[in-house]
Amino acid sequence: MPYELLAGLALFSFVSSITPGPNNLMLMASGANFGFRRTLPHMLGVGIGFTAMVALVGLGLVGLFEAYPLSYEVLKAVSVIYLVFLAWKIATSAAPAGTGASEQRRGKPITFLQAVMFQWVNPKAWTMALTALTVYAPSQSLWAVLSVAGVFGLVNLPCVSSWTLLGQQLQRWLTSRRRLVGFNLSMAVLLVASLYPVLMP
Repeated sequence: MPYELLAGLALFSFVSSITPGPNNLMLMASGANFGFRRTLPHMLGVGIGFTAMVALVGLGLVGLFEAYPLSYEVLKAVSVIYLVFLAWKIATSAAPAGTGASEQRRGKPITFLQAVMFQWVNPKAWTMALTALTVYAPSQSLWAVLSVAGVFGLVNLPCVSSWTLLGQQLQRWLTSRRRLVGFNLSMAVLLVASLYPVLMP
């Protein structure tokens, strides 16, 4: 891959990975509720899962949508339903009144496998993958596809990890149940709002 194309891909990977989206919002919420260490499987699931998704889509899986257009609509419906479910889990993750700050974070963060599978119903992940492959791997050769996936693998994980660290830093402010509930509700609303591009024709 020419240097100019590689530099452009790296920049695209950084901008698309660092900007807000379902993955980053969920990681920030997890960092705030569970801390960096307990969110590590979630972060690795995002980084590894998305890299694998880019490779598989580039190697021909996207042809399924061309052959069976209905499958794309099914994926879109599943994406919306699952994101709303995750938003509900985030919104209700605070403990009942009367528990301490440490008790409020006893819930279970998303697992590695759940994060990997989530990439396949994440609208932003699909947009990133298809755009990168179309622009930076137009030949769809094995080397071009693996190059795009590899660059995303190197860039994506540090970017999403920064959102977890941001959430962890917010723990200093989320010391009361009222603040924690308000934060989780805000994250849930933003997660649902991220569906806007998917729902618009």
